[in-house]
Amino acid sequence: MVMNIVGLMSGTSVDGIDAAVMSLSDGATGNLAWQLLTHYAQPFAPALRAEILACTQPDTGTVDRICALNVRLGEVSAQAVLAAAAQAGLVPSQIDLIGSHGQTIWHIPQTATLQIASPAVIAERTGITTISNFRARDIAAGGHGAPLVAFADICMLTDAQLNRAAQNIGGIANVTYLPAGAPERAFAFDTGPGNMLIDDHVRRLTQGRLQFDPDGEMAAEGHVHAGLLAELARHPFIQQRPPKTTGREQFGADFAAAMWARGQALGVAELDRVATVTMFTAQSIAQAYRDFLPNLPDEVIVSGGGARNHTLLQWLAEALSQIARRPIVVCTSDEIGMPAEAKEAMIFAVLAYLSWHGRAGNWPAATGAKQRVVLGDFTPGRCWPPPHPSQPNPAVG
Repeated sequence: MVMNIVGLMSGTSVDGIDAAVMSLSDGATGNLAWQLLTHYAQPFAPALRAEILACTQPDTGTVDRICALNVRLGEVSAQAVLAAAAQAGLVPSQIDLIGSHGQTIWHIPQTATLQIASPAVIAERTGITTISNFRARDIAAGGHGAPLVAFADICMLTDAQLNRAAQNIGGIANVTYLPAGAPERAFAFDTGPGNMLIDDHVRRLTQGRLQFDPDGEMAAEGHVHAGLLAELARHPFIQQRPPKTTGREQFGADFAAAMWARGQALGVAELDRVATVTMFTAQSIAQAYRDFLPNLPDEVIVSGGGARNHTLLQWLAEALSQIARRPIVVCTSDEIGMPAEAKEAMIFAVLAYLSWHGRAGNWPAATGAKQRVVLGDFTPGRCWPPPHPSQPNPAVG
């Protein structure tokens, strides 16, 4: 049965909601058959973005603000669904399901996590059954609740001949290692900061005029400060073995402010600070591959906003090739039919499809969970009850 599903993602960069409209069905070979019908990006208004960021801070994220923001983000998410469906040439009744990640407010690995964007509001405004709160069930099963991209990456990106790394660079960076022809040996983890520190430093340098470094132009103009880079590389998370996840609680506003001040104390020019945190992201990814992957990949497929930072990708390719002593292909997911900004939203459409059919969506080798579990909470739309779920999820490998 072919299903049209909208996946929604708002990441740690807090720049807006990505909506991916996908056509999904079970493929003849056991993998998922998928087609991206459209990708719609809805930026957050500056005031809403400021409110989200305030709610991610312990001193300003009060219960009343978070409660109100939950409803507000539900409304904005519903608008994104309807706009994405229209862009795909579909009416709401032609959308079978919504998979909503929501906006992470706080994440405590293996303990608790909170993503908000009221699924009740989304389902009520659109009339479409909504699956949300994907991370909580994996945490209940002893996992970190992240990264959840792993099994969807396995389903869509495993290659018979090439060892691949599916590298997402959003606010935080995470990798899924995909051994050639051996999906059962795949695993994933967060490598460290992605765009989070870069974006913070660009905002400081431009006094808020720019929210990110276009094409990595600022980093390319600066010079990496070896001393500051060495200090960043000693962060405990970089040394920690997988499974591991991170977020704003480690690399958010407080850490970024401290690094900006540290650069100032060391006499590092502002452009050089941008260059240094950009190199930190590139080298932390490369170091994670060196330290924690069984083999260096033949191909690295990059998605997320970091895929548009050409300087970051160049420095990543150089760092990996230096470690491997051979060229390693670094490409964007656009080259295989997945727009870089759309991929994570696509992942949550896939996870919603799996959950709808009663199939596990987590991957214990990535999250550290004790077992595979069906993810998410179901909020019925106007067509309920659903059809009977299909057969259980087949074992991988």
